[in-house]
Amino acid sequence: MTATTIFKFFFIFFFSFCAASSQTNKECLDCHKEKDMTMEKNGKTISIFIDEKLSSASKHADMSCVDCHSGYDPGNIPHNQKPEKIDCLTCHESGGMEKSAHSKTVNKKRDVECYECHNPHYTKEAKKLYVDYETCLKCHNESDFQGYKKSLHYSLINGKRNAGCSSCHGVIHQTLSRFNISSTVHKSKAMRLCLKCHSESKLVQTNQMHKSVFASSDLSVKTCENCHGPHNVTMANRSTSSDKCLKCHLSEDWYKNKYKGNNPSIISFIEKNVHSVHFRIDPDGKAVASCVDCHGDHTSDTKLDPKLAASRNKQPETCGKCHPNERSDFESSDHGKALKEGFKGAPSCSDCHGEHGIELITDSRSPVSRKEQLKVCLNCHVNNPEVQSRVTPTAKFIESYEMSSHGIASQKGNSKSAVCSDCHGGHKVLKGSNSQSSVNIRQIPATCSKCHTKIHDEYANSIHGTAFEKGNFQSPVCTSCHGEHEILPSSDPRSFSAPANVSSKICESCHNSVSLNSKFGMASGTIRSYKDSYHGLATTAGDTKAANCASCHGVHDIKPSSDPKSAIHKDNLPSTCGKCHPGANENFAKGSVHINVSEEKDGILYFISSTYIIMIIVIVGGMFVHNTFDFLKKSKLKFEKRRYQTLEHRHGTGLYLRMSVQERIQHASLMISFIVLVITGFMLKYPNAWWVVPFRNTIPEFVEVRGILHRIAAVVMVAASLYHLYYIFFVKRGKELLRDLLPKIKDVHDALGVVKYNFGFAKVKPKLDRFSYIEKAEYWALVWGTVVMSVTGVILWFNSYFLGITSKLFTDVSLYIHYYEAWLAALSILVWHIYFVIFNPDVYPMNLAWLRGTLTEEEMADEHPLELERIKKRAEENGLGIDIAGNENKTDAGK
Repeated sequence: MTATTIFKFFFIFFFSFCAASSQTNKECLDCHKEKDMTMEKNGKTISIFIDEKLSSASKHADMSCVDCHSGYDPGNIPHNQKPEKIDCLTCHESGGMEKSAHSKTVNKKRDVECYECHNPHYTKEAKKLYVDYETCLKCHNESDFQGYKKSLHYSLINGKRNAGCSSCHGVIHQTLSRFNISSTVHKSKAMRLCLKCHSESKLVQTNQMHKSVFASSDLSVKTCENCHGPHNVTMANRSTSSDKCLKCHLSEDWYKNKYKGNNPSIISFIEKNVHSVHFRIDPDGKAVASCVDCHGDHTSDTKLDPKLAASRNKQPETCGKCHPNERSDFESSDHGKALKEGFKGAPSCSDCHGEHGIELITDSRSPVSRKEQLKVCLNCHVNNPEVQSRVTPTAKFIESYEMSSHGIASQKGNSKSAVCSDCHGGHKVLKGSNSQSSVNIRQIPATCSKCHTKIHDEYANSIHGTAFEKGNFQSPVCTSCHGEHEILPSSDPRSFSAPANVSSKICESCHNSVSLNSKFGMASGTIRSYKDSYHGLATTAGDTKAANCASCHGVHDIKPSSDPKSAIHKDNLPSTCGKCHPGANENFAKGSVHINVSEEKDGILYFISSTYIIMIIVIVGGMFVHNTFDFLKKSKLKFEKRRYQTLEHRHGTGLYLRMSVQERIQHASLMISFIVLVITGFMLKYPNAWWVVPFRNTIPEFVEVRGILHRIAAVVMVAASLYHLYYIFFVKRGKELLRDLLPKIKDVHDALGVVKYNFGFAKVKPKLDRFSYIEKAEYWALVWGTVVMSVTGVILWFNSYFLGITSKLFTDVSLYIHYYEAWLAALSILVWHIYFVIFNPDVYPMNLAWLRGTLTEEEMADEHPLELERIKKRAEENGLGIDIAGNENKTDAGK
């Protein structure tokens, strides 16, 4: 102990001894123990109450009041208002107080006196002395200091404060201003101060984003307290609110001066967070997510560092803290697995949802909103070559969604139209080959049912749906018929479900499969029979009104014919057929619908088709053989005459009437109507023929136009035939025509004779009359064909009526006869008639009788010698000549 200290204690002891003789503590407490004891000081009323109990326990309990309070008259009450100043340093050392921030003098008065912190009446021992928060708050009562009571540091651990004022500011007597380089809370020392307790926060010194700030020598830049605050420090999870981060990150000046090297334009990017769903306040009054929830706290860094929370590969884990279900789905998805594998093209959370500007899917600003998410998906699946090389669907297939009914409706603002996530899922996106995928064939009905509930219910009760439910995954589902991305409305001719495509592009793919028909016991040949029917042919030719498979069987509610609810059940066929054939009755249900001509089934149709095929082969084949040898014989004679120069005009120059004007008109009407009938008829039967396709592509409503032309031609032919009947029965020349066309026994001999001549068995060709067996066969075949085609044509034209009074079999018989008779007639005309009037060497390049009505004498001599002889003989007997019309003329008799 120094001499100065000894002197101080001696002085106090002496002074106390003297004072005690005049004033005791008991005498003081007799007044000051009253709780309402007050005095006026500096215009304020202050309490001068002393708690005797607390005072007796004080470190100063063994001292007398007058040891400290001196310079007043104890006998006078009230006492002297200006007692001597109490100086604690008389007994106590300063402890460096004179250098602290509290020793600062204002108007020669110390800023803080000892008794302002240490109550002299209740002073504890130094080792137990604790300057609590309330003591400091007497002076430091700003709102920032008030927040200490809510801080983590204020909380008690084992009965002690987690951190009191002195924990950070140092020994109270030595507390310095934060701007003092020696202060414990000076910027240069603050971080080390925090790290004494928060050693794990050393990570903050190594991160790339903030280390330049902490390394700055600028004293205006704080360190830990810049984010956590100095006094109102809360739990670490929420210690840094977004607004604290934005003070710097929305400051252009901060980016330029404090974080050099960064582009200030990043401010607009960060500012998006202010308008995001994460920045909004939840019911608890807190932001839904703060910056540190995504970026971390002391490890905050750019997302380019793969180790940090905001990096692409860590985003599922980071976002999963708040969105656990979405994280689970994503990590089990193909996207999540690819990201985990390190595939660069794999998406992470921010690739779809964005980064700072994240919004709910219901907000149109969100990139995954129903309006915008297509762009996000196409950005990878169409525009990214790496992704394209990894996935099976082509870019063209994926892009086709944009032109689908779903895509078009979505682009027009229909929020209910299906977008990518509706079918593929949002976070749990799986390949279609995965049985758990929402677009796997096993899940397609359930996926589509989310929007098309009623249709799904119909499908579930159909033959297709029940088979699918039993595990037959070869049974068609929604995408089997409607397609996948390229789904179009049935009104679009490109759609699989368009009337013209239903049978050929949907039903045929399964029902024309030999393996599927065999595997599931389905009738084979149904598609072929439909395609051969009028309905199928008209549909193939482009008629959208003709019945297709769905017209009869239904669309989604297809049921077997044995089901009473089926549209094709025998009891329901009249109403089904009645949709197109008004007045349909039970007769419509009689007979096979799908006709497969075979000996076992539909025997009469098999008989008709077989008979006609044999007839065509025999008749047309016989004509071809006959004409071939006829052509060879006549050509040989022509060559011999040219070779030996024996060609000479052995006949006169007269012209002989072959066809009158009326006959030529009848022939022209018949010829034109026949050609139109053949062409338009075969156009229906062979709609895909090379010569038909140009008409189909050029003529609007081709099928209807074809049908109209066919019927007009039929009416013309029937009208011409009826007039011909009148002509041959009531007109003189017509009667002669009929008489000359009647078959005779001579025709048989002529035919045999021509055959012998052509084959070289006879040297002389039989003399043929006005109408040889060639013309007679053709004429009567034409009569027969006209009758057959007219009758069957009327039945087919008015098929609804005849179906109602007969049966379907009756109309089917008419159809087969009509078809095969058309072939027989067309081939006969082509092989027989066209040969004799065009390619016949005797008349080539053409017999012009059908145009001019006459034949030359040479043509008469070659083709009708017997008629020519008869005409000349009659003329000689009557002394007549032959005029230009082939009529007997007296003027020419002497020639």
